[in-house]
Amino acid sequence: MKRLIAGLFVFLLLAAGAAFAFRGPLSLAVMDQAIRRSMTADLVAGLPDGLHAFVCGSGSPLPDPQRTGPCLAVIAGDRVFLVDAGEGAAETLARGALPAARIEQVFLTHFHSDHIDGLSAVALQHWVGSAATTPLMLTGPQGVERIAAGLNELYAIDNGYRTAHHGAAVAPPSGAGFVARRYEMPQGSSEVIVLDDRGLKVTAFRVAHGPVEPAVGYRFDYKGRSLVVSGDTAVSANLVRVAKGADLLVHDALSPVLVRRLKTASLAAGRKNQGKILEDIINYHASPEQIADQARSAGVSALLMTHIVPPLPLKALEGPFLGQARDRFKGPLWIARDRDLISLPAGGDEITRTRVGR
Repeated sequence: MKRLIAGLFVFLLLAAGAAFAFRGPLSLAVMDQAIRRSMTADLVAGLPDGLHAFVCGSGSPLPDPQRTGPCLAVIAGDRVFLVDAGEGAAETLARGALPAARIEQVFLTHFHSDHIDGLSAVALQHWVGSAATTPLMLTGPQGVERIAAGLNELYAIDNGYRTAHHGAAVAPPSGAGFVARRYEMPQGSSEVIVLDDRGLKVTAFRVAHGPVEPAVGYRFDYKGRSLVVSGDTAVSANLVRVAKGADLLVHDALSPVLVRRLKTASLAAGRKNQGKILEDIINYHASPEQIADQARSAGVSALLMTHIVPPLPLKALEGPFLGQARDRFKGPLWIARDRDLISLPAGGDEITRTRVGR
């Protein structure tokens, strides 16, 4: 019996050694397979014709390990546009198999840092991902030219290094950075069409985010489907007007109840400055209940809340965050997660929500 046990022990040791020896090659094979999948994956190619909203960032300036900075990719047919690009946007786009090289232009809602601090990484991937010979178009209201010029200057030295290292065929000097496209609201108007091409119409409209000025949202209309992106705003009658009958409203959301709990904790810890900021941010964002009321008034079909303030580390906090919102809006209502995809196929009224990528 002792010999049998000893033999079995030796066998197990040899088997463990063999498994350990094969661990490296097996892990490399798995890695190769994952790389092949990621290199060939293309979210857009697998989508039906219509409008689609891919959440490339559902967070806010408050640190949130589950959410990157504000960013929404709008897919119209085979065309890709971004609305804002917060920190981490490029990484989330890659995880969703949506190459930055596909982006036609970026629409900015306003110039708060959390809505623009991921732009440089998106521009870099757009540039070298396709050997772009023209810069990424940055579209927005007054001030967008300063943002583009500042980022171009900030990364000019880095761009030079990349061309010198990889060559002009891979990193053409003319394709780095941004080119600004500024639009103006007509006198006495609160909206303006900023793109009307190949069946897609994009309308910019004023929202209420004072003291931030200008601040706008965007409505996308394509083949009978429509979605509205609020940008950052408090309750806005203009948003309700522009969003009338839209299939989907994507709206920033802040819970005053939860934010004030953070404020109380900040003041108790002696962080007066932080406490003041937490109180200040309440008056230029809408609460989930107010957003639900606006969605109902506008007659939208579905509502996606994003730019989540404060972070929700536990799923159980979604109930307190929403408050009575589900009672006030009876259509589909979702709290956005990074890599959510809301699809509005052309030729019908279907609205689906899935999560894509890894």
